Amino acid sequence: MLIKNAVLRFIGLGAVSLGFLTGAWALEPFSVKDIRVEGLQRVEAGTVFASLPVRVGDTYSDEKAAAAIRALFGLGLFKDIRIEANAGVLIVIVEERPSIADVDFAGTKEFDKDVLKKALADIGLSDGRPFDKALVDKAEQELKRQYINRSMYATEVVTTVTPIERNRVNLNFSVIEGDTAKITSIRIVGNNAFSESTLRGQFDSDTAGWLTWYTKANRYSRAKLNADIETLRSYYLTRGYLEFKVDSTQVAISPNKQEIAITINVTEGERFVVSKIKLAGNYLGKEEEFQSLIAIQAGEVYNADQVTQTTKAFTEYFSNFGFAFARAEVRTEVDRATNRVELTLLAEPSRRVYVRRISVAGNDRTRDEVIRREFRQLEAAWYDGDKIRQSRNRVDRLGFFQDVFLETQDVAGSQDQVDLLVTVKEKPTGSLSLGAGLSSSEGLGLTFGFKEDNAFGSGNSLGVDLNTSKYNRSIVFNTTNPYFTDDGVSRTFDLAMRTSKPYTDIDSYSLETTSASVRFGVPFTDMDTVYFGLGVDRTTIVAGTGLPLAYEDYANQFGYTTNAVPISVGWGGIPATVRWFRVRAG
Repeated sequence: MLIKNAVLRFIGLGAVSLGFLTGAWALEPFSVKDIRVEGLQRVEAGTVFASLPVRVGDTYSDEKAAAAIRALFGLGLFKDIRIEANAGVLIVIVEERPSIADVDFAGTKEFDKDVLKKALADIGLSDGRPFDKALVDKAEQELKRQYINRSMYATEVVTTVTPIERNRVNLNFSVIEGDTAKITSIRIVGNNAFSESTLRGQFDSDTAGWLTWYTKANRYSRAKLNADIETLRSYYLTRGYLEFKVDSTQVAISPNKQEIAITINVTEGERFVVSKIKLAGNYLGKEEEFQSLIAIQAGEVYNADQVTQTTKAFTEYFSNFGFAFARAEVRTEVDRATNRVELTLLAEPSRRVYVRRISVAGNDRTRDEVIRREFRQLEAAWYDGDKIRQSRNRVDRLGFFQDVFLETQDVAGSQDQVDLLVTVKEKPTGSLSLGAGLSSSEGLGLTFGFKEDNAFGSGNSLGVDLNTSKYNRSIVFNTTNPYFTDDGVSRTFDLAMRTSKPYTDIDSYSLETTSASVRFGVPFTDMDTVYFGLGVDRTTIVAGTGLPLAYEDYANQFGYTTNAVPISVGWGGIPATVRWFRVRAG
């Protein structure tokens, strides 16, 4: 059967429809012998073949042609697609969209260009992406949104599209920023208990003042206004106004988009005093202990912050007994006749759980064991909120991490197990210093200092100090293993060699000192450590000119070389301070 030449063509995604299947465009189905793709420049042929719903050997039909057109336009890579059928060969002819070669900005003073490029990249417009007019329109709106967030409502954006070689375009967004809209008035309507100036004093937003050029408090921001409204609500709720509410907020912008007037309508309600506090629910038989955690007392003005503090303390105390998902809430019974409120603290410990696994993430350099050994919460043990908080604080006190996050995760298929994920963000823990000095008497002197608190990610500290001065030479080495024993006894080695020559004469006397010591830190509590140290000092007086008479008398009586055994005891706590008591025997 002779198959006539036919062409199916659609320009623009909106043209994809089934209308082309009628009339002159209709084809009799045939078996596809081959498929060719023409017009590709940057797009891989495999991308087109993978999107086509027809393969060699399939029966071609107008329905499959429509599906192919929709699939290829759906890629967003082509602005024109034609499908030709000739003697059993299917030919797909495409015209690619131009790619974006460069995105640039003009007139942007308020933002760094990299910030704007990132904002556009988040919506899909960046170098190398296919050019799409709809996406450019979206980019203009995104740029305006960025400026609106900074109260620049009069900002205009004009886009210039410049075609260049190899089917590419340059995009230039010309921005006319205009002036920043300023808050000219803030009104609070409905307040009786507190003056408007007192309430406005709680806000970050403000009208023009002598410091607003620096604080920019008179720049309007919806997010900042929402935060101010929450501050206003908290102000009332912590002062007994249990039924306070914000009725409405109006933001009026002047026709020139330069002035903003804000009006907040509120209903204060009455001021309530707590008449009674009751406990309800399951408190594990520890009602007296939970009573001691209540922050608000009967006879006091209702305070929402104290109520929140109480419920948080309840849930944390439940967690100390393995109830990681305990719930605590407050129910109020309001007596509007007397302006009194009765609080019922309802608690439900829920299910008791134990920790199945503790995982560590983010420690690219620090070994897992350095973090794990600080944990007081153990795997396969009941969940203990106090030990978990203590563990988190101990990891943070190592000083190796910028941030320490701890997350509790449910275990799928288990009601009584949780996993703990410890995520850390490491920071530099070492320091290096180099110095050089040149003088006519000493010549060239070099100093070198190295300190690493987390050597090789082991948690051990290592320090070296070197001074090559001709008359004051020294080398000092120290290292600490904070877990010399599994139960946290630390061990520190100190080694030092020093030579001191008080005078620059060649024949001047000098003092040579060599010392070595070892210290052990024994933790008696989580916050307190007692240190015990023992060392050996050897000091030699090298005779020469200028030797003081006292030194000479000492050498004649005890010799030019003396040995000493210093014993030291110290205490260190949190914050980390160490007090030393030293006894020398020699």
